[in-house]
Amino acid sequence: MLALPELSTQLATTLGTLATGSKTAFGEITLTVLRADILAVLTKLRDDPVLQFEQLIDLCGVDYPARAERFDVVYHLLSPRKNLRLRVKLTTDDVTPVPSVTPIFPAANWYEREAYDMYGILFADHPDLRRLLTDYGFQGFPLRKDFPLTGYVEVRYDDEKKRVVYEPVRLTQEFRSFDFESPWEGVTYNIPGDEKATQPPPPPKAS
Repeated sequence: MLALPELSTQLATTLGTLATGSKTAFGEITLTVLRADILAVLTKLRDDPVLQFEQLIDLCGVDYPARAERFDVVYHLLSPRKNLRLRVKLTTDDVTPVPSVTPIFPAANWYEREAYDMYGILFADHPDLRRLLTDYGFQGFPLRKDFPLTGYVEVRYDDEKKRVVYEPVRLTQEFRSFDFESPWEGVTYNIPGDEKATQPPPPPKAS
């Protein structure tokens, strides 16, 4: 197993200028690369005889809405033969596709579909880029920071149409259930157990 300094040196030798940045934290190295170079980078990392990062163990998105390229796409690699781990990341926006890495790591297929489903990240030349976890009529991308907690549509079974229908979310106030545990809600009655609390002494009477 390579120590971190030796691993960092070998990564620099293998990738050269393809890596635009490198950071070491908590015993792991994170490489930053350009979106257009991701296929070349992963191919070199997989085929290098010293590194042999032959397994993609995860691919995920991260959302930073304030940035022009709001998304990070993060690739987690494993070298079983060398007992090494590596993180590679790039940035993109919600309209510019990232090259699909399924030709290099077939396991990326569902990972990229999940990133598309949850964040709306596009992957060019993906063999079957469609939603994976949400329903067919789902609107929006639920892991984006600007996605509302209630969502955009709600699902119910329509007895007249005899099928499931999608409708805009309606939060009807009079039918909401309050548990009075919120600090912004108060009650005017005694909650069970209040009688056990020590009551403050009455104020002294004015003479």
